[in-house]
Amino acid sequence: MTRLLSLAAALLSVTAFGAAHAADPTPPTAWYWHNWTDHDGISHMTRCPFHNYNLKTMSKPAGPQWQDHVHEGNAQIISTVQPAHWDGSWHPDPKVQWIIPLKGSWYVTAMDGKKVVMGPGDVSLGEDQMSRKDAKGHIGHFAGNIGDGPVTLMVIQTDEQPTTDQPCRFH
Repeated sequence: MTRLLSLAAALLSVTAFGAAHAADPTPPTAWYWHNWTDHDGISHMTRCPFHNYNLKTMSKPAGPQWQDHVHEGNAQIISTVQPAHWDGSWHPDPKVQWIIPLKGSWYVTAMDGKKVVMGPGDVSLGEDQMSRKDAKGHIGHFAGNIGDGPVTLMVIQTDEQPTTDQPCRFH
């Protein structure tokens, strides 16, 4: 499991901002989209920073790289390929999970109406489990693919407990 989490952390760091330059002493800032729920049960999409980076090696003799340890604990890593024109309908995420598009583009629409389109290099945190059906029957988020091809995603489901009113709580 530790090896899988290290792989996921490395993938996340490369996906979020590319290769780090050890010669630059300034920690980078990378970004993710957080799909979170407020106290009324409405989901929102907020752009949040990763910014607690430390420059160190993951495994000697490899050189140092900027690392932000976002989650410690158990995780399940899933590779998923959504068929062309996939329609996710309204649903909450099954667990607090990081979603990283690897190929193709997809979108997430929160209950507040904010729609975010993401492709390779983008990172999303799904944490809308505490959402509640609104007057239109919407709950969680609506997701779907952009374009005529499939979308490949890396999903890292965590053992984190979902929260409310805590946008950008992972940084």
